[in-house]
Amino acid sequence: MKLDRIPQLKYTDSNNFFLLAGPCAIEGEEMALRIAEKVVEITNKLEIPYVFKGSFKKANRSRIDSFTGIGDEKALKILRKVSETFEIPTITDIHEVSDAKLAAEYVDILQIPAFLVRQTDLVVAAAETGKVVNLKKGQFMSPESMKHAVTKVTDCNNEQVMVTDRGTMFGYQDMIVDFRGIPTMREFAPTVLDVTHSLQQPNQSSGVTGGRPDMIETIARAGVVNNVDGLFIETHFDPANAKSDGANMLDLKHLETLLSNLVAIRKTVNKL
Repeated sequence: MKLDRIPQLKYTDSNNFFLLAGPCAIEGEEMALRIAEKVVEITNKLEIPYVFKGSFKKANRSRIDSFTGIGDEKALKILRKVSETFEIPTITDIHEVSDAKLAAEYVDILQIPAFLVRQTDLVVAAAETGKVVNLKKGQFMSPESMKHAVTKVTDCNNEQVMVTDRGTMFGYQDMIVDFRGIPTMREFAPTVLDVTHSLQQPNQSSGVTGGRPDMIETIARAGVVNNVDGLFIETHFDPANAKSDGANMLDLKHLETLLSNLVAIRKTVNKL
């Protein structure tokens, strides 16, 4: 996959990592535009290729009363407005075969959630739209096994595919990133490190996923040092009141400092 094939993606020749960032879920137009505006300001300043991330619906919830979305087309139209307003590409998750064609009308990249990456029909449906496909590594899968998920996309005559590591499940309530997986998966496709989901603490007794946002910079630094192609960071201006994954999201006010530090590290690594 070549980054310059992603519509409206800027700074592809900057030698920086690219960034997929935004809220876990689209909660409304004002919040999406507010987050996008701030991240665009920061990434323009640092010359980071940027894709706005937001789920148009959340299908894999712990409890039946958890927030799932504001309505599919309403959320997708907000993603389109973000793209048009700031001239940036967008990415969203899909969960069912029928989601692929629908979401492809509004966004530039279709993301396959980690729990669903072995679902052949879903991966094929995404690939056949011709859009870039982001395959999130299952928490239960080895880095080596992602080769087969990538092949499902390329066998559909779609070379626009990337892989995202979001940690591996150890025990019932902890995620661990095995950084040996980055060079392994980079042999198959450009590889992204999902920093915030790697810090989830799922399966809490409350039915609400916990997290360790205090470790975000630790994980992100390690990914950049190990030559990851992109970073995935969920961010919100009010994580405590976010409707989804607030426990492991980065407070938007800390994003510029974090990215500035990471860009400095990448510049050093590039000289080695």
